[in-house]
Amino acid sequence: MIRVLLVDDHPVVRRGLRAMVDELPGVEAVGEAADGAAGLRLLAEARENGQPQPDVVLMDLQMGDGMHGVEATRRITALPEPPAVLILTTYSTDADILAAVEAGATGYLLKDAPPEEVATAVHAAARGETVLAPPVAARLLGRVRAGRPTLSPREIEILRLLAEGLANKQISRRLFISEATVKTHLVHIYDKLNVDSRTAAIAAGLAGGLIRPA
Repeated sequence: MIRVLLVDDHPVVRRGLRAMVDELPGVEAVGEAADGAAGLRLLAEARENGQPQPDVVLMDLQMGDGMHGVEATRRITALPEPPAVLILTTYSTDADILAAVEAGATGYLLKDAPPEEVATAVHAAARGETVLAPPVAARLLGRVRAGRPTLSPREIEILRLLAEGLANKQISRRLFISEATVKTHLVHIYDKLNVDSRTAAIAAGLAGGLIRPA
């Protein structure tokens, strides 16, 4: 069972999200928060009490006067063994998308997405995969096309394994290379794609057609 924490400042929206999430196969909502700070407190309380952490956080972006989704995502992904953060919002501007991805969000969906798309995204996020709504992927694709980054076959191979959720050690074993070599390739990938995180690299790779969704 995939455990999901809902973070949204609108009670009616949270109620609707909870009803939708609880109807998804293999998924259950385990908590609600009205802003990013409240979400972080719930995660901290669960850790202190020895309770299971959520597997996925469904995060809104703009939440009134409370901590917004980008900052909350940045803090959550900095935690040891953090849950995946899946953005679910009405905002689809380039600035919002890039800020969320660079903060470490595993995926970015819009609130008009059908329940089956949300279900697929939640399961994918729990597996460590990156998920982008079609309009979001299209926007990122436009930005990537402007630069047309070129990766070597080995770099594309490593990027594909990143998208599958593999850690550096797992990639080194899969490709029979050292972890240091993997890290060197990652530095080159980040530089070519003009990103600074694994999630942002995967998102750019998906948007640019360098790799396909897992």
